[in-house]
Amino acid sequence: RKTNIELYATEKDLIVVMPSALNSNYSNWDNAMMGFSMYDYLTEELMPLIYGWLPASDKREDNFIAGLSMGGRGTIKYAVNHPDKFAAAAVLSAVPFDCSLMRPGHEFPLMDTEDPRIKKVLDNAGGLEAYLQSPENVWRIIDEMAASGQLDQLPRIMMACGEDDSMIYDNYQTFRKHCEEIGLEAEWFHLPGYKHEWPFWDLAIQRAIEFFGI
Repeated sequence: RKTNIELYATEKDLIVVMPSALNSNYSNWDNAMMGFSMYDYLTEELMPLIYGWLPASDKREDNFIAGLSMGGRGTIKYAVNHPDKFAAAAVLSAVPFDCSLMRPGHEFPLMDTEDPRIKKVLDNAGGLEAYLQSPENVWRIIDEMAASGQLDQLPRIMMACGEDDSMIYDNYQTFRKHCEEIGLEAEWFHLPGYKHEWPFWDLAIQRAIEFFGI
């Protein structure tokens, strides 16, 4: 919203839809305070609504998904769980991580099972084991697709992160190495001097539009 996305969309004749997911992490919640059933909402309600109301194509090759920070996590989650819906995905300042390494007191807050926010996420999923087997565990899903030779079914993926993003960049590098090991091709966009911030996201969304081939 604080990038020049409206200008870039106008130049390319794009329809850009930016739903609010509140603090839901793009997951399904039975508590309205956390964001309703946001995971289902986008694909089961919002996308059909867009196709019905706007002159938008429902063909896979005409649909793209992008997001930053929490929205980036939602982007990669939708990309791997609904690969038939999107031609490409751009994940800005977010990255999958190996959830099997989650434990109490982990130095990375999003992998610390005692972190108050993560405890809510795990409880909502039915506990850690249920979470690991759920659509939330993108790392596992990608590994399973690699093992079964199905990586070519995924949308084209672009990962982007500022090199001074202390929260994400190390995990970005870890995921990049893992993708190389399992044969997942992706585009990697990272720049020095940028943190978890709007100036980087403005550059990254421009690169994403180029990556989409629009």
